[in-house]
Amino acid sequence: MNDRASATPATSGFDSIFRFAPRLRVSAVSVFRSRSIARLLATWFFCGRSPKAPGTAGSLAALIIAIVLHEYAGFTRWHFLLLAAILFLPAVWAAGVTARAANLKDPQFVVVDEVLGQWIALAGAQSLNWKSYLAAFVVFRLFDIWKPPPVRQLESLPGGWGINMDDVMAGVYAALVLFLAGRFNL
Repeated sequence: MNDRASATPATSGFDSIFRFAPRLRVSAVSVFRSRSIARLLATWFFCGRSPKAPGTAGSLAALIIAIVLHEYAGFTRWHFLLLAAILFLPAVWAAGVTARAANLKDPQFVVVDEVLGQWIALAGAQSLNWKSYLAAFVVFRLFDIWKPPPVRQLESLPGGWGINMDDVMAGVYAALVLFLAGRFNL
């Protein structure tokens, strides 16, 4: 018998599968973690799990964060536009992953898109005070619910893109309304 053959134990098909099992386990854990992170971001830290009006809850959470950042960290309207831009690609990813996992096109509990839209709406305000916060909230929610063209058409984009782009456009419309209202001292 060959020395080399006796030194190598015979392996069955099962042995070769189990040899790769630790790698599969790490991969499964990684997928679970990335889905958990996606769900956390997509629901905006579980605001989307609100039993009533999850989109409004997400917008309200975004507004509260904006008020705190403005009052205590000196954020201006441009900072909120920058925050929305930074959050956009992670939001597209998280919304897409969460929607696929739920097997839904645009789940109600995905509210990170409302956060983006709300922050974009705030960028249109001439000054940030209780009146502009209230106006940004109300006007954004109206455009988000009404969905004038092309807001509704943007929903047809694939995956996380469609979930987020309609709210981004609703935020742009709200920002324009706030900007024009500020220009005319309304």
